[in-house]
Amino acid sequence: MIAIDALWAFSLIAGLLTVTPGLDTALVLRTAALGYRRRAWGVVLGIQSGTLIWGVLTSLGVTALLTASHLAYETLRWAGAAYLMWMGGRMLLATRRHSADEYPKTIGGRAENAARTGNAARTGTGAGDTLFGGWHQGFATNLFNPKMGAFYVAVLPQFIPAGASHLAAGVLLAGVHILLAVIWACALLTIAEVFRGRLQRPSVRRCLDRITGTVIAAFGLRLALGE
Repeated sequence: MIAIDALWAFSLIAGLLTVTPGLDTALVLRTAALGYRRRAWGVVLGIQSGTLIWGVLTSLGVTALLTASHLAYETLRWAGAAYLMWMGGRMLLATRRHSADEYPKTIGGRAENAARTGNAARTGTGAGDTLFGGWHQGFATNLFNPKMGAFYVAVLPQFIPAGASHLAAGVLLAGVHILLAVIWACALLTIAEVFRGRLQRPSVRRCLDRITGTVIAAFGLRLALGE
């Protein structure tokens, strides 16, 4: 099986990738900061489901075909870019349309929860504080990112020893990546919980939506430009 030193080396690479600020971090923080606990965990689970799929596909050699096929890669790249720009654009557009009273200051109560659910639907984040809604968003965001596939194609084979089961080794390495990502997500969710009072101020929430929307749309634009 995989040697311990190889696992440590892969953990270092995966850990650096995980803590580097990017699309996943922005999406988890934004969702948690708005007070959507279940949805935030759904986003985390969705992202890691996508990571597991990429790991399995890479182990089976499917992603190698993706990177080798220009048409397949370009199709996924443009689909991912369109999805990210659509999601980011919805967030940015919503902050321009809505006034401060549409960002409720409290979490409890039917009126506040209804307002939050309506606001989530208008900003393109799904059906409010639901686990499945977050999972769907996180999964689609991860799976529509061909650079995740390219990363796994470039890195994973280097840590799979000759003679070992590619599928078993690939799932093990993806599992390490997922474990590190979940630990990092727990830290992000804890930070969001500690500063929840400040983060849920209407002005801060609008600012957070604008920042997250810009980050997501920018990732989509970079993907479309092939950078």
